[in-house]
Amino acid sequence: MLTVRDLQVSYSRSVLGLRDVSFEVAAASVVAVLGSNGAGKTTLLRAVSGQLGDFSGIVERGVLDFEGRSLVGRAAPAAVAMGIVHVPEGRRIFERLTVAENLQVGAFSVRSAATRARTLRAVYDMFGVLYDRRGQRAGLLSGGQQQMLAIGRALMAQPRLLLLDEPSLGLAPMMVGQVAQAIRQINSEGTAVVLVEQNAAMALSVAGHAYVLATGQVALSGPAADLARDDAVRDLYLGRDAERAVDGALSGERPVARLAAWSS
Repeated sequence: MLTVRDLQVSYSRSVLGLRDVSFEVAAASVVAVLGSNGAGKTTLLRAVSGQLGDFSGIVERGVLDFEGRSLVGRAAPAAVAMGIVHVPEGRRIFERLTVAENLQVGAFSVRSAATRARTLRAVYDMFGVLYDRRGQRAGLLSGGQQQMLAIGRALMAQPRLLLLDEPSLGLAPMMVGQVAQAIRQINSEGTAVVLVEQNAAMALSVAGHAYVLATGQVALSGPAADLARDDAVRDLYLGRDAERAVDGALSGERPVARLAAWSS
């Protein structure tokens, strides 16, 4: 579905963001991208979603194809029209708009009123608290609810490839588990997901394949289960509690809390 090969990205033609990165996402898969701050994770998502130009970034060389069509030089609206939707770090909801109005904004590119209505019902079914608070200003929601809204708004655009940048950032451990549950549900309905995370335990528990970036390059890649058991990955990203969480997730222990109950 997505092919990235030997990709080099720079900012202001002087700061190198990515160097010779190769990366693939199969249809209906979940791929995790791990790495510390400054490793190039967000730059990779910006390159795919057409947002590099907004940050003075440019693709200097390499292949960046989505379903056989090049993404190089395409702006964000074109990427959305192709089925690529990016949920940025920090949620970026419209705080003064209501929950319902935020979701309507997400469906701006969807022409069919029937499709918008059907998708809205699906989002409310997935995140029941958004329906309960649909008339409330988004800025009054809790952090977990705002993350739900950011994901729900992205789903309104009917993505075939959903890019999530640090969706668990700043959330309590229980909420992190419910983010993971939401990703599994979205993926089970056929949407491919690229998950950028510093929370390696959560990311490796939901992904089928994973990449580790370091200083703009791919340092490790492979099946998520293998990377979860790799000593280097454990030493860099996983503490003892996180290791147990990954081991439990890989053995089939999944969070069972209902998404509708995600209220904080």
